[in-house]
Amino acid sequence: MTRHAFLTCTAATLVLTTLVPTVLRSQAPSTVAALPQAWTPPARATFQTGQVTAVRAGRLFDPRSGTLRANQIILMRNDRIVEVGPNVQIPAGARTIDLSRATVLPGLIDTHLHVMTGSPLIAPGGPGIGPRGAGPTGFAQPIPHHTLAALVNAQRDLNAGFTTVVDLMSHGGWFGTVDLKNAINSGLVQGPRMQVAGPGMINATTTAAKVPLLDREPISNLGHIVARTPAGVRKAVDDQVAAGVDWIKIYSTNEYTLKRDGTVEATPTFTLEETQAIVAAAHAKGVKVACHAYAGEGLRNCISAGVDVPTHAIDLDDASLKMLVDKRLPLTVTMFDLSMEHAREMERYGNSRWSMMEKSFRKALAAGVVLPFGSGAGPFPHGTQGEQFAYLVKWGVSPVQALRAATTIAADTIGWSADVGVVEAGKFADLVAVAGDPLADITEMSRVMFVMKGGQVIRHDAK
Repeated sequence: MTRHAFLTCTAATLVLTTLVPTVLRSQAPSTVAALPQAWTPPARATFQTGQVTAVRAGRLFDPRSGTLRANQIILMRNDRIVEVGPNVQIPAGARTIDLSRATVLPGLIDTHLHVMTGSPLIAPGGPGIGPRGAGPTGFAQPIPHHTLAALVNAQRDLNAGFTTVVDLMSHGGWFGTVDLKNAINSGLVQGPRMQVAGPGMINATTTAAKVPLLDREPISNLGHIVARTPAGVRKAVDDQVAAGVDWIKIYSTNEYTLKRDGTVEATPTFTLEETQAIVAAAHAKGVKVACHAYAGEGLRNCISAGVDVPTHAIDLDDASLKMLVDKRLPLTVTMFDLSMEHAREMERYGNSRWSMMEKSFRKALAAGVVLPFGSGAGPFPHGTQGEQFAYLVKWGVSPVQALRAATTIAADTIGWSADVGVVEAGKFADLVAVAGDPLADITEMSRVMFVMKGGQVIRHDAK
């Protein structure tokens, strides 16, 4: 080997011995300080208990006395209230929420709405319909899509202060209302406490067109279960109870014609015998019955059969009113679902359901009929029904009565007075708050700024 070749080889060897360790180091595998065992599942989540919360309320509405109690402390453990008063001792370490400048009320109760109805996209606060369109709408919605929309609607009701709601017909969502209720109850999703009906019941379909939600059931164009004869309606009740409903919703009038003399002609559906069979079967299974009826024979059949809640009665005649009073039945009156069509109906008929409803409401109020809060939300946007309080007052109810309608009266109507409707020891820790005094200005109820359900803060705009 020549000297030149030896020096060249030596230089190359030096370069290699210098670079190789660097290259090897750069390619060395990274290490993990504590590698978990791939076959070991994570620890199972456990429900946390023992949370103590104290709410300082500047004013607390007591629906029983109809008064505002000043400077109250509401102490709760987990999801229940344990003590209320001006001198309650707050334990060390408790979470404290300051609402000392606000009016605190029991969580509100809406006894009549439809979470399966109404697009969350176009409701106030919604994103609107984007360039990809609204997706499936109306009765073309698959039931899972329908249920997801219902979840958003229910959460908007909760955000508006309605910590308890009653859904009275799924409007094409079949028994998705039951699934939503169960998901909320298990803690899987957030939402209000719910009592629910499934599909409404009717004794004849008004169209030959069927919506193929489930092949095993004949259904009408509005997602009703079609049933007739006493034996047939009893089976329909049994099927719905087996699906997990809390209420049976029946349509005792369906087709109607507004008349220029300020009345309505409403065609009855179920016979009295069929209605009695529905009520008896439902009550035997421990569920309640609500009846959609505008007027006439269909309304009187409902009342005579002893349904738990007649709804609407937009043309409340003297005979029906006397039956309501004698049987001491409540009447749920919805509003904004009727006002939406007021202008069109007046133009076409010289009469409207909205104008008739006000007259019948005032008539029932004067006779002492119990009138629980029920909005009918769905045809109009969920989460806006707090505006109905102002119309209750406009139609002759005092602010105290209006607030009772959505608290103690509603709780009694749905059979949950042991758990909701009043802020007191033993009840669920369901609270809402507004900035001002709703007894002086009932429109405060459309500006809810704080919501708590079961001790969990849902909304707190007053921070």
